[in-house]
Amino acid sequence: MAKVVIFTGAGISAESGIDTFRDSGGVWENFNIEDVCVKGCLEKNRDATINFYDTRRVALKDKQPNYAHKQIVNIQKKYPEKIKLITQNVDDLFEKAGAVDVIHVHGFLTQIRCTNCEYTEEIGNVAQSEAWDSCPMCQSMLRPDIVFFNESAPFYEDMFREMDDCEMLIVMGTSGATLCVGLMVDRGVKYTILNNLEEHYSIDHSKFDKTIFKPATKAVDEIVEDIEQFLSKESR
Repeated sequence: MAKVVIFTGAGISAESGIDTFRDSGGVWENFNIEDVCVKGCLEKNRDATINFYDTRRVALKDKQPNYAHKQIVNIQKKYPEKIKLITQNVDDLFEKAGAVDVIHVHGFLTQIRCTNCEYTEEIGNVAQSEAWDSCPMCQSMLRPDIVFFNESAPFYEDMFREMDDCEMLIVMGTSGATLCVGLMVDRGVKYTILNNLEEHYSIDHSKFDKTIFKPATKAVDEIVEDIEQFLSKESR
């Protein structure tokens, strides 16, 4: 397992022009969550749900990784066996920056999967409704490969396994409203860093050894330096 886990949320992608969900002007101001993002929405509102995720997926085509994505990928490449990247984000910006083996705990928007069997397919930044309707393996319906609210999140187990074994945890760009940040820092990690644009009521900031209230692109160099220093000490 990795010594360092970097966990990111929507805030890191906001600087690349991808809307957050809960902030002012975010995605949920223009959509009803129950219509397109809650378990059962495919059965009740299939066309609206598919169109919602098609629109978001196509919009990713012109979005590019920002400085924070690139610096995180660079440090991960330098220490591939010691740093694990985990994200709540369903976008592909880390992959565009060159990251591999990222754990997307809430799914990956550029993939679709079968509602019945284990079939998945990478479709990039195009609309599912253009060419993908039924599974080529079992002819069941296909859906965006994301986790709807009230659905089980299969990668949470992998995420907490990594966090239980890591020695340094960095949390960047999350309000803590969807996934409790407190559960992460209470797992006996030696050193923890929180980076958000500002304080969030849902996070107990006193639990972190270090807090940096800046945009991710402004904080990332300091975070990378802290990682380097931590790994250097651990290797002695």
